[in-house]
Amino acid sequence: MGEGDNNVKRPVFSKNFRFIGYQNVEVEPSEIPLQPLSTRHKCPACYKQCKEKDHIIEHMRKSHHSVHDPKCGVCNKHCKSFESLREHIAGPLAKVSCSSVFAERGCILCLKICSSMDSLNEHKETCRLTTPQPIETVEMHRSADKMINIRGKEVVAIGCVMVGGGWSQELCARVCLVDEDEKIIFQTYVLPPTPVANYRYEITGITEKNLQNAMPWDEVRERIPQILYSGEPIGRVLVGHNLETNLRCLKLSYLDHLQRYDIHVGFHDPYQDAVSAMRLYKRMCSQDHPMVRVSNSPGQRFIGCSDPWTSVAHERMTIEELLAISRANYECWCLDSQESNY
Repeated sequence: MGEGDNNVKRPVFSKNFRFIGYQNVEVEPSEIPLQPLSTRHKCPACYKQCKEKDHIIEHMRKSHHSVHDPKCGVCNKHCKSFESLREHIAGPLAKVSCSSVFAERGCILCLKICSSMDSLNEHKETCRLTTPQPIETVEMHRSADKMINIRGKEVVAIGCVMVGGGWSQELCARVCLVDEDEKIIFQTYVLPPTPVANYRYEITGITEKNLQNAMPWDEVRERIPQILYSGEPIGRVLVGHNLETNLRCLKLSYLDHLQRYDIHVGFHDPYQDAVSAMRLYKRMCSQDHPMVRVSNSPGQRFIGCSDPWTSVAHERMTIEELLAISRANYECWCLDSQESNY
């Protein structure tokens, strides 16, 4: 073996995951012979290997692998989150074969691997979401009273601006609701139920004058549920950044399975917050996850079971059939845009 035969080129990424260049890394050959792969059982999703099939069955049962998992566009490995996928393809311990392809044809925003540089450049034009315009430049789409009687739009995004009350209390001082077309449904300044101690003008842009003729907090609390439910027992899907805080400050409760949250933007403009949340939500809903179809395979026959892992003779199934019965332990947002569930 000649000098440098054990060197491989590993892609190097910056802190914001931009490709910098390649680094030569010396790989020491293992002194312990690997066991033949035929004697080990490998998870077809995350590629974890176990000596005993019972161990891999237990791993798959606890992992909840499904078609909703983020996947590497090179090796098809399932990851539990987009952050773990980013580490897999661009982290300090990234797989070399995957990180090399990602460095050449990968989108640093959505982590998609494109077929060529030309397709990557085209993809970047649509992948980056633009900044919404400020609320002062947007016209009211329709009155909230009309929206109450309209059920055509099933998703509403909310953005709230908080000011400070006494004892570090968060008070909602402005709220904005938009529909799926980014049109304003309802927006108003809110007169908090307790005195404002800090308007946080540098962040909120709100002054004492803005709240002089603001809508009372109690009235806002009445209007928002009217918009979300529109007289129906089932409400619309509600999207936003940190919905828990928004709902708590308004002292509103809403069904957990209709909340889509933890979406963040920078400056606290309620319209920009709501529109950014709506855009990211729609992006996640558009993920192309294949629908599961019922077939005669052993795994597919148990789709309707509440817990197929307790209903199937696992020892008679192949690893691929075990993956077919595995279900995510969360409800993917892509299901919101599909007529039937998995």
